[in-house]
Amino acid sequence: MKDIVSIGEILIDLTQCSVSPLGVPQFAANPGGAPANLAVAASRLGASTGFIGKVGADAFGTYLKSVLQENGVDGAGVVTDPTLQTTLAVVSLDSQGERSFSFYRNPSADVNLQPEDILLSLVQNTRILHFGSVSLTTEPCRSATLFAVQAAQKAGALVSYDPNYRAALWPDLDTAIAQMRAALSLADIVKLSEEELPLLSGNSDLELGTAQLLEAGVSLIFVTLGDKGAFFRLGQSTMGLVPSAPVQVADTNGAGDTFFGAALSRLAGKDFKALTAAELEDITRFANRAAGLTTSRSGAIPAMPTAEEMKLP
Repeated sequence: MKDIVSIGEILIDLTQCSVSPLGVPQFAANPGGAPANLAVAASRLGASTGFIGKVGADAFGTYLKSVLQENGVDGAGVVTDPTLQTTLAVVSLDSQGERSFSFYRNPSADVNLQPEDILLSLVQNTRILHFGSVSLTTEPCRSATLFAVQAAQKAGALVSYDPNYRAALWPDLDTAIAQMRAALSLADIVKLSEEELPLLSGNSDLELGTAQLLEAGVSLIFVTLGDKGAFFRLGQSTMGLVPSAPVQVADTNGAGDTFFGAALSRLAGKDFKALTAAELEDITRFANRAAGLTTSRSGAIPAMPTAEEMKLP
């Protein structure tokens, strides 16, 4: 029985790391993809995790599978596509470390994940099944993701969901909002950013916006707020804002995935609906710290903290 199984995209983040003396941007090939990031983040913090996705029969695909193995993530659910290449995301950074994305994805291996590719033994033997909205942007990966979610629910698993809005991957904003909102009804636990809250709820106010998400059927909500920390809400009355400690930001890529992976690593196996405000504050503080450590270093997966680092003062 795994604590967390994640399904969705695993890809190469070509992340800008420097500029040459001639002014040419230079990029590092970092492993990434939000669901894969989350599985690694949780594994590094002590959770047992697995990943389901698709890579190409190329050097990047081989490398990504090795990254999962090296980080203790069960990669038995990763399928190799014989004809399509591993997905690339070019991540450019501004002077504050904030990122922008360009995707080389359609067609690519992760988009071609199909229902028959799903390893049911993983999906049916996990405490939490996690997915994100990037898997919902097109077929057949949308049908594959929904198939896995439904199979996990039938087996008694909780479902976690990260809307993770990427404008470049949707045909238009209305389609994105409709698909991301529809997936809320499948989820027990949701993590979204401050920018995504009004997209899904119609309201940027933390209390009012999260109240709208409760009406969609979600029970536990985290809203990440960058350097302001994170807000949590469980049901109608248990909520709080937990500030984060200041860090010197190098790269924000993977911060939200680290936050959610850290939170889920502490929630797996618990009756989360019975948690007190104090217990949720502690979980959110832990997740804030993990995300902060990730932003202090470059890359997504390579920057994620270990359980040993989290114990240090």
